[in-house]
Amino acid sequence: MKTAVEELSPTRVRLSVEVPFDELKPSLDKAYREVARQVRIPGFRPGRVPPPVIDRRVGRAAVLSQAVNDALPEFYSKAVQESDVLALGQPDVEITQLDDGKEFTFTAEVEVRPKFELPDLATLTVTVDNAVVTPDEGEEYLNSLRERFASLRAAQRPAQSGDYTTIDLSASVDGKPVEDAQASGLSYEIGSGSLLDGLDDALIGMSAGESATFTSELAGGELAGREADVTVTVHSVKVKDLPELDDDFAQLASEFDTLGELRADTRRQLERMKRLQQAAQARDHALDALLASVDIPLPEGFVAHETEHARQNVDDQLERADSTLAEYLAATGQTEEQFEAGLEEQSRRSVKASLILDEIARQENLQVDQNELSYFIADQAQRMGVAPEQLARRLADAGQLGSAAAEVIRGKTLALITERVKVLDESGNEVDVKSILAPPEAEDTGAPTAEAAEDAEPEDAEPEDADAAEDAE
Repeated sequence: MKTAVEELSPTRVRLSVEVPFDELKPSLDKAYREVARQVRIPGFRPGRVPPPVIDRRVGRAAVLSQAVNDALPEFYSKAVQESDVLALGQPDVEITQLDDGKEFTFTAEVEVRPKFELPDLATLTVTVDNAVVTPDEGEEYLNSLRERFASLRAAQRPAQSGDYTTIDLSASVDGKPVEDAQASGLSYEIGSGSLLDGLDDALIGMSAGESATFTSELAGGELAGREADVTVTVHSVKVKDLPELDDDFAQLASEFDTLGELRADTRRQLERMKRLQQAAQARDHALDALLASVDIPLPEGFVAHETEHARQNVDDQLERADSTLAEYLAATGQTEEQFEAGLEEQSRRSVKASLILDEIARQENLQVDQNELSYFIADQAQRMGVAPEQLARRLADAGQLGSAAAEVIRGKTLALITERVKVLDESGNEVDVKSILAPPEAEDTGAPTAEAAEDAEPEDAEPEDADAAEDAE
């Protein structure tokens, strides 16, 4: 088999393939066997019809066509491998010559990975936030911890902003009760503004056992948007008591005996979380810097496919949320043209990033082992709320295990990039990302990983659990 490669553009080639006719014989034999099983010819059992009889009754051309269609994928794959072409997507194939017994040629046009030069990663510099914890941040966390251990007690006075009440609500329009706007036993914090407009003003000054009526616009139901008369009845008024910030509180809220120990641990864990945030920033900024430093002609067909895939994901999410694109555009303040342009821009960036990461992985010979792939599938399954075995079967049935492995390798590649670029904080100090993501000492629990940096949020994690943050790429 001979193959000639013609470069049509930096991202597309045409393969011209000449196949010796005798190489088509295995597919011809297979085609004859399949046709023999399908046809019913008097005097011959199914599957036992000789080729000459098939040629007379069915036609040699039909068999030859079936043989070519069967053989084309293998010949194309072989041509791609022998020509060292890094193909993307499906080819456009055209049979240019099929002379029975003599010649078989075809062409295949396909998008390919463009050639480009990668910079020395060590020459790239990115900047991340400082990892300094201020005293106010430590106190803010401790105060949020106090909130978790707060208690409510009855207030022997009229309600004030910040109090907690138990209330009934009843709305009516034109003197008729609105069936879907009745509620009883609601717990409500005055001043939160989480229910109806005007409710906070109505509650201030009320005592347990009292009722008041105010006017508000209904937010939902059949009469949404209509003005309604809303009656609120207060059953109880309670005030929040926060525990004192002392040694007793430290023993209640943590494993520490003194407030000083709790403060020190809080600071240490907040610093750890900020360092994980630095690692996450370094990863994102390193990819941005790499994308900015490399100029790549993008395969437009591949970009179009990625854009269509992104659009389908949006449609699926809107359908699950029982919403429409028009509602989404209104909520985000976009026109449809801006939305489509944003999708394409996002897709172009995604394709460019994939090409660069794949090339680095190829040059570094990065591989994925079974444990890494299993961990990735388990993590994705947890996000989706399905069993890992179910997701693994779904990926295998759809032929997407290779795509999952590619995502794992890209994650490993991104981690490698992050370790090799120069990372500075805003104060100009060099940040050692590798040491941040290194396994902690034996006495620590919940070792953070490289992926943990992505979602590290100190205000949402308890100090003793901060190091357990884990979010696989």
